[in-house]
Amino acid sequence: MVVIDNERYGETGMQRTHTADGVDLAAVARACRFEHAITAIDNVAAVRELVYKTPGPNFAAVKVADEKLPLVLPPHDGVRLKARFRRALLGPSVEPETSADVLPEER
Repeated sequence: MVVIDNERYGETGMQRTHTADGVDLAAVARACRFEHAITAIDNVAAVRELVYKTPGPNFAAVKVADEKLPLVLPPHDGVRLKARFRRALLGPSVEPETSADVLPEER
């Protein structure tokens, strides 16, 4: 398990989380009997080693910058979301009657 931790609640205004005030997630993971648990600040190689080469269960808390990035929200148009899902599921079609954008007509 890898937790990417910026120590902030990004969706509600970037308030500090418990990890910003000293909660050690790797220590919590060890207490929960994870075989290996680390906190990585700069050492990505240690995380790679843990994920790909170390028998688990394993835990890594990866600390990242707490910069506020612009939000990218999904569209709220239900018809558009349904059509996008159907195209992804069914693939493109050249025949209008089998288009993923419309429901097949009942016969």
